[in-house]
Amino acid sequence: MTVEEQSRLCRLIHLRTHAQRERHLHNVRVTPAPKPQSLRNAISAALYETKAHSLPQRCVSLGLEDGTEDEAYASKNSYVQKRLARLPIDELMRVAQDILADQDDADLEELAAQAGLRGVQGELQNLIFASTAKPEIVLRDATRNVIEITRNADKCLVYDKAIPDTGLTWRELVRWWTAKNQSQLSEEEAGRQLWKRLQESLDSAPERYLLRTYSTQYRDNPDVPALIPQVWLHYDPFLRPKGRPRPEPVERQRMDFLLLMPGRRCVVLEIDGKHHYAEGNRADPHAYARMVREDRRLRLAGYEVYRFGGAEFIDEHQAITMLTQFFTDLTRTSSSPSL
Repeated sequence: MTVEEQSRLCRLIHLRTHAQRERHLHNVRVTPAPKPQSLRNAISAALYETKAHSLPQRCVSLGLEDGTEDEAYASKNSYVQKRLARLPIDELMRVAQDILADQDDADLEELAAQAGLRGVQGELQNLIFASTAKPEIVLRDATRNVIEITRNADKCLVYDKAIPDTGLTWRELVRWWTAKNQSQLSEEEAGRQLWKRLQESLDSAPERYLLRTYSTQYRDNPDVPALIPQVWLHYDPFLRPKGRPRPEPVERQRMDFLLLMPGRRCVVLEIDGKHHYAEGNRADPHAYARMVREDRRLRLAGYEVYRFGGAEFIDEHQAITMLTQFFTDLTRTSSSPSL
């Protein structure tokens, strides 16, 4: 081996080692996004058990082009593939999610998960939110990132579907809620039921003002991003008795609100009470420093973080006016760096 070849080999080893180190540090699971044709094949396979005479109606219910029973009888696979042929990946994901809301299919579910939201901390696989009590969580299978809530599972909601580039809309969240509860309610009635459940997780008037103000959009446009309250970001299972803090404790275990917007834009909304910057009636610079340090970490991970001071909510009318303008401006801004 020549000196030049040895030098080139050393550079390649260095680059590969550096890439491996970065993946380890950021806990990134490198899973290739599925090809559109793989999704088409999985969708067609999932629909294959549908009777030929029912296939046209089933496809229409999924938003696909209508056809004849004769065409379906000739070949169910060809019938479905023809209607999926020109759909982009986002539309294929929508169809896959609608199928998975009605039936289990391991292959389709795996592909849908691969196409879900990815960030520097790995795939968003466990969206735990709207908790009315702190859930106790264990990592049941570390190789597959399978978690289990061992206590207070009935006190929180877990959205376990893949989240596409289009984000998580109110309509999709309501559909998930309807399927989860096997409800026969209309979409509007199910939405009211879900909204009431989300509100139950809020324990302060400012949080309720924020949810209520944003939610006025849902009636006119249910395809806006859903405002998700009380989202668990970390879970710290260690008991830390007073006066004996464990080194490097998790500072922020839960977000007040999260929006999963188009383009993999993740927006965190926080309402700061006095405990964020004071102990009792005395300013606490260390508490404030911990808060802004965690903000920096989130922003470097690709999140947008917006904070509201508790004093902004003293007057309800002024608070609603302020929030209405904020949400209008938020939807007009360009997206943040993608996760």
